[in-house]
Amino acid sequence: MKITFYGHACFGVEIAGEHLLFDPFITGNELASGIDISTIPADYILLSHGHEDHVLDAEAIAKRTGAKIIATFEIVNWYLEKGVDGHSMNLGGSWQFPFGKVKFVTAIHSSVLPDGTNGGNPGGFVIESEEGNFYFAGDTALTYDMKLIPMTCAPLDFAVLPIGDNFTMGYNDAAIAADWVEANKVLACHYDTFGYIVVDKEEAKKAFAKRGQDLIFMKIGESIDKNDL
Repeated sequence: MKITFYGHACFGVEIAGEHLLFDPFITGNELASGIDISTIPADYILLSHGHEDHVLDAEAIAKRTGAKIIATFEIVNWYLEKGVDGHSMNLGGSWQFPFGKVKFVTAIHSSVLPDGTNGGNPGGFVIESEEGNFYFAGDTALTYDMKLIPMTCAPLDFAVLPIGDNFTMGYNDAAIAADWVEANKVLACHYDTFGYIVVDKEEAKKAFAKRGQDLIFMKIGESIDKNDL
């Protein structure tokens, strides 16, 4: 399993030769100016919710690659009208894809698409595969529903959690979230992109270290193997 960070909350994950892309917001992110979206591979694009800083480049990448969008019913229907194929899900549901199982889980946030269309309920994704299991939280507050993940899903190899505060949970709450989902390896996301979400990385790492967890800040454009986390 290879993981690539494209900035903000956008990650690419390669599993069994299939390319998953989460929440692509690249062309609008000054910190990701070195990333060329025409080079990003995608077989599936997973969208946690409809906000522009999570969906901005989804249409362009999907039309170039033929990727299928995995998201809520409302978001998938919005993209169907744009000629982009999709698989709709809703909270608590799961589906077996060629690369593995996807479960759509609770996120406490909001969701509206860039033109004002209702995006349905925001969520996160738990991916279970032969190459490993992980939780992509999307934009969320700390919620007790996270305790259901280790009760209903396979043990996690890592989690991708927002830490920037203001719009999502901050790093102190995210460290609690890592406890609740039982993930000791955490990839940080949704920080530094805007002035409201700039974080002190060393203090954030300390908050996780106090709980015996490793908070990992990937560089934009960096790729790592799951086994090297």
